[in-house]
Amino acid sequence: MTEYIVEMKQITKSFPGVLALDHVDFSIKPGEVMALLGENGAGKSTLVKILSGVHTRDEGEIYIYGKEHKGDITPVSARELGIAIIHQELNMCSHLSVAENIFLGREICKSGRLAKKEMNNESAKILDRLKIDIHPETIVGNLAISKQQMVEIAKALSTDAKILIMDEPTSALTNKEIKELFSIIRTLRDEGRSIIYISHRLEELQHIVDRVTIMRDGKFVLCDDFANLTMENIISNMVGREIKEKFPRVQCPIGKKILSVKNLNAGRMVRDISFDLYEGEIVGIAGLMGAGRTEMTRALFGIDPKDSGEIFLEDKEVKINKPLDAINNGIVLAPEDRKKDGLCTGLSVRDNIALPNLDIICNKLSVVNHKKETEMVDEATSKFSIKMPNSDVSAASLSGGNQQKVVVAKWLARDSKVVIFDEPTRGIDVAAKVEIYNLMNQLKQQGIGVLFTSSEMPEILGISDRMIVMCDGRITGELNTAEATQNKILEYATRFEKKLESEQSA
Repeated sequence: MTEYIVEMKQITKSFPGVLALDHVDFSIKPGEVMALLGENGAGKSTLVKILSGVHTRDEGEIYIYGKEHKGDITPVSARELGIAIIHQELNMCSHLSVAENIFLGREICKSGRLAKKEMNNESAKILDRLKIDIHPETIVGNLAISKQQMVEIAKALSTDAKILIMDEPTSALTNKEIKELFSIIRTLRDEGRSIIYISHRLEELQHIVDRVTIMRDGKFVLCDDFANLTMENIISNMVGREIKEKFPRVQCPIGKKILSVKNLNAGRMVRDISFDLYEGEIVGIAGLMGAGRTEMTRALFGIDPKDSGEIFLEDKEVKINKPLDAINNGIVLAPEDRKKDGLCTGLSVRDNIALPNLDIICNKLSVVNHKKETEMVDEATSKFSIKMPNSDVSAASLSGGNQQKVVVAKWLARDSKVVIFDEPTRGIDVAAKVEIYNLMNQLKQQGIGVLFTSSEMPEILGISDRMIVMCDGRITGELNTAEATQNKILEYATRFEKKLESEQSA
């Protein structure tokens, strides 16, 4: 009997113009956590999608429980084999309840009708096991991204999967939720279940991983016990070179005040926000999940309505009631959820870059100047090193990291004064992160004000010239690079929580 629960041998997969997998080998044992690592575009997601039935292989052999699976794996047969996948991009029906999402495709019916009570009860048991405080009847579209992610995990575990694939499961979770997830993973491993774990947060590996498989450019690179590898080994094998500086910092003179926000209020999560941003600086917005960081960027960009407050650009008050007002005034946003808010996934890369810049590439008769369009697209895709066969491919066909690059690239052609990044490196690899940081540094050197939010503390500390900390919708502290530490940021990030705890215990 084989020691592996899954063996994939010499797997090859091509898409139009791209060899995604080039004779890749992969295996996992029962009751182990295998980290599947590589840069965006390395082929990780394609490999696990073949295993879970999303894609079919062109060549290669697949053995499950020691028996060769000669036909194509389909999503239905994958579920029957005990294989479940949590995709990097959430795959929820936002108009349905939590319970309806968990049981989607395998609904409990009685007398030809949905047994909603039974589904709610079963969902409650699963959520309780995961220590997730969500009511089964809650509409998924009303949940934060972090909660939707936890529902995805609950949905996968509800099938009693023996082989669980987690593709960037912690990208939108809080530290508390991540710890709870790791506890669940260890429990599942002890039960004999196998977990394929894909993550760009390499610091997570030490807590849960047994072995590591590394891919690069669609090829297998190595497989070894995690204990035998250093972080430097892992990174150099992922990118094919040594990354000397994870957080490249560029020093440049701070110019005049470019943006001033005074007493901004917008709903419950943006309360009395005031701060300044100067030319040539990067300001990081830190805080725990639910602190109001994303809500603040949405209010600044005109997505969410403001209750009160003033916004000044270069000492002149500007009225921003919708995103077009912000764009016309030189304020642009790369949003947190790139698939939902940052991209038109049904359009090409070319169209995604050109679409918000039609005022630049169209003539007086509103006809697109294709020469200008091509020049703009070529410059943007080249500057970001976007991996694609050509700019006419669908944006949906790109890896997560390359999609994020497209989101940012579309604003490069504009005469922007302020660029806001909301979680700019969520779900992308270490090398792609450095490219995003270098872009932020380029903007800073051009005298552009850069504002970004991040849930990753090392990123905030590594890239920011100045840090603003939020808690409960308010700014609770401001730190410069010299004085900032993780402890100080956490102290400000929990200020209202600690005050509440103190009041409750009094």
